[in-house]
Amino acid sequence: QVQLVESGGGSVQAGGSLRLSCLVSGTTYNSYCMGWFRQPLGKERQGVATIDGDGNPSYVESVKGRFTISKDNAKNILYLQMNSLKPEDTAMYYCAAQVSGGSRYGLLSVPRYEYWGQGTQVTVSS
Repeated sequence: QVQLVESGGGSVQAGGSLRLSCLVSGTTYNSYCMGWFRQPLGKERQGVATIDGDGNPSYVESVKGRFTISKDNAKNILYLQMNSLKPEDTAMYYCAAQVSGGSRYGLLSVPRYEYWGQGTQVTVSS
């Protein structure tokens, strides 16, 4: 059974940084697509950043140049480095994994991913 556990959320002022971590267990995830998603209170969940099995990242336009997704295959950890944080980045952040091969959904699409963590809250104050 695949399990994803996020950590690293917190409260920061605008312009600050946070690094989120997602510990993956129950699968060898090296060849799978992994992603970070966020859901502001009262809004839909949206894709933030993904990384495929070859290590190629994709980002939503609003975080390009500020966020960096990476993974440590030896430790089975997915990271999201968030710099220059803005109040609009405030949300619950979720780690997700696509375990099955192939999908008709885009890399930043929620339905593509079968497994989800419990989320970690990020709050950015102005």
